[in-house]
Amino acid sequence: MYYLPKVGTMEGEKDMNNFTKVGSEYKCFSTFIPPYVLDSMAKAGIKEAKSTIIQSQYFRENRAENSKKMGLLGAVVPAGRAYVQVFDSQNTQDFQKELKRDQEKKPTPTGDEAIDLTYDYVSKDRDCLKNELNRNSLDNNGMDLICNVHYGENYGNAFWYNGQITLGDGDGKIFTNFAKSLDVIAHELGHGIVENTAKLVYQDQSGALNEHFADVFGTVITQWVENHDAEHADWLIGDEIMGPDLYGEALRCMSEPGTAYDNKLLGKDPQPAHMKNIYTGTGDNGGVHINSGIMNKAFYLTAVEIETNQAVRIWYNALLNLWPTANFKEAFGEIVKAAQILAKNNSVDRDAPQRVRAAFREIGLS
Repeated sequence: MYYLPKVGTMEGEKDMNNFTKVGSEYKCFSTFIPPYVLDSMAKAGIKEAKSTIIQSQYFRENRAENSKKMGLLGAVVPAGRAYVQVFDSQNTQDFQKELKRDQEKKPTPTGDEAIDLTYDYVSKDRDCLKNELNRNSLDNNGMDLICNVHYGENYGNAFWYNGQITLGDGDGKIFTNFAKSLDVIAHELGHGIVENTAKLVYQDQSGALNEHFADVFGTVITQWVENHDAEHADWLIGDEIMGPDLYGEALRCMSEPGTAYDNKLLGKDPQPAHMKNIYTGTGDNGGVHINSGIMNKAFYLTAVEIETNQAVRIWYNALLNLWPTANFKEAFGEIVKAAQILAKNNSVDRDAPQRVRAAFREIGLS
């Protein structure tokens, strides 16, 4: 559950279009493909990008009604069994339209690749959280994992909103079906973990931390499923959804932020890898997708020194102690504290705190 940040700064009022009031709190509609990428595609004449922008705008304008359709507006989610449910939106903008896979009632594969992959990937995401972090689903209380696939018409995006993930089909040329990407699904579910822990405000540095932690869960779960270690992982986010027109590109590169893509359709990857190059504008909710690259680099540098499974324990324990408006420096402090506690308890290597500090020095934080 995201909280509305203050407005009226020297740069002018922040764009509140990404927030929806739910009771006394605010939820955020965050899409996997950043707005600046869709803008570049639209300027390049990609009609599917324009369609995705229009469909996303429709969602924003009708969020209150959409929340009612999701059945979660203002509701308290009870303790569940961490069951996975996959619904087919049938290329409409409806949620939970037709239940196709359910762990209890409909466990049999359907033959629809998007439905079956989503079911399998979300199940593996849940299992990884349990095995690696001893976390019982996204809320640590066994909440069921609800997914919507085939959302919209050629919808080139994915998002987490109001307790469930939603995946578009893409156009098959620029972006393929978003259900094909384990790290996209794990990333969106990662927002659910953030929503149930630190509740990081989706604006400026706290918003970039939100995106960063979602990327961390995305790559950690992918490495766990594929049995890769830090040295052999590709550290790319979203490479599986790149269609034939973008083959070889990705949305983000955690090991080398700013190098994920560079083409006439998407533009140039704007992510910095050091605090000296941090984005300070108002676009992208104050650079939530852009500046996340700085923190992503710190996680990568730590993981290659102490391995990904140890790094995620540190980051996860830090997340549990963060707060909605935390910035990069404050997050760094909590990450170091978590490393010290876990090292003392022999849960990570003894030199993990020094490795963490060294990683953050490389990105300009100390």
